[in-house]
Amino acid sequence: MTGKRFWISTFGCQMNEHDSERLAGMFTEQGMEPVGSAEEADLVVFNTCCVRENADNKFYGHLGDLKALKRQRPDLQIAVGGCLAQKDRELIQKRASHVDVVFGTHNLAHAVDLLERARLEGPIMEILEESETFPSALPARRDVDHAAWVTIQIGCDNTCAFCIVPAVRGKEQSRRMGDIVREVEDLAADGVTEVTLLGQNVNSYGRDLGAGQYKPRFADLLRAIDAVPAIRRIRFTSPHPKDLRPETIAAMAECGSVCEHLHLPLQSGSDRTLARMHRGYTAERYLVRLRAARAAIPELAVTTDIIVGFPGETEDDFAATLEIVTEADYDAAYTFVFSPRPGTEAAAWVEDFLPQEVTAERMQRLTAVVARSALARHELRVGKVEEVLIEGPSKKDPAMTTGRTRQNKLVHFKAPENGNGLRPGAFAEVTIDSAAPHFLRGSFIRQTADPGRRVRIPVTAT
Repeated sequence: MTGKRFWISTFGCQMNEHDSERLAGMFTEQGMEPVGSAEEADLVVFNTCCVRENADNKFYGHLGDLKALKRQRPDLQIAVGGCLAQKDRELIQKRASHVDVVFGTHNLAHAVDLLERARLEGPIMEILEESETFPSALPARRDVDHAAWVTIQIGCDNTCAFCIVPAVRGKEQSRRMGDIVREVEDLAADGVTEVTLLGQNVNSYGRDLGAGQYKPRFADLLRAIDAVPAIRRIRFTSPHPKDLRPETIAAMAECGSVCEHLHLPLQSGSDRTLARMHRGYTAERYLVRLRAARAAIPELAVTTDIIVGFPGETEDDFAATLEIVTEADYDAAYTFVFSPRPGTEAAAWVEDFLPQEVTAERMQRLTAVVARSALARHELRVGKVEEVLIEGPSKKDPAMTTGRTRQNKLVHFKAPENGNGLRPGAFAEVTIDSAAPHFLRGSFIRQTADPGRRVRIPVTAT
């Protein structure tokens, strides 16, 4: 594969993004080079998501577009991996005979071997139902030097009626804490200053580990990573409200590098709907844990996920959601119209599906409440001095620099004329001047830290 070029298109969540980084790392180790489009590549990989229907449709559209390119260049290899590959396996090969390799979520590490075999033997589909052990750490090719994702857990043991993840990611498996900490230490030595811990339900980390009475908890992991000196920011996603325990809140409050941001998916504010979803908590239990987190962590920013139009959702159910959203006072919310996923319990409740015009009207009301709350929360930041981690020039206005606060808020500001040191990964203090629902505007004060410097020691062959 040396000298060949690859292009990876990723759909879905941070877990998929990190899987794509690991695929890119494996390809790079084989001597391949990344390129910016399918037209330039010798290998095209689609790393897929199946959580929402629009991701399915987008993927199949892109896959269909490659049929003509494959006809022009028969040596072009096309591979499909990820959650949709795990779920749709035979359907992908049936709908797209031009695909060379289909691999599931549990055999990411086999991708290079499968591509080599396909070149010799023809199209291959390999889907493992689950991993016997936690997958070995794989090389990753990151888009940025200063931040990295770290997988601490795969799979999910919950039974949410709307979610396909347990079917495609398998049962919950936690990674050994020592292995995680060693990876973070290696990342720190490579110049990383911010890590984001990934899992389907990070709060339940460790309950499948340990012997006897000792089992490492998520709080223990936060404290262990907080002890790595060069790591300045720790983030994590996603926790489950039913598993947000006092010791986790205490660790968030006490660990200096754990950021003041909590993503806590509500999904619905109706107890009846939450029960039908099998979420394992009531609206009041959710609020009790949210209040406990805010009481322990000053200036905590809270974001959430909310589903509109879950099968059977009444106007009273939706009104209860609006009431909880108003009381929770979120900094931001990711709102979705219910998307039936084949193989989930809720997908069979066809008679309870809501008309599109009803869900559209409810979504409009919900987003108005969220936007009002987000703007109010952002306006509370005006006048404060925030330390931001520089991400680079603004995509909409290259004259402006963007950075992100510990609360995960995006700040746009104008760097000084001599601000050449404000490269991605640098830290700077900014005064917040004004607010919008989705970002803040500020004025540069001073740079507080250079981008993380790599201290990797070269090894000389003998």
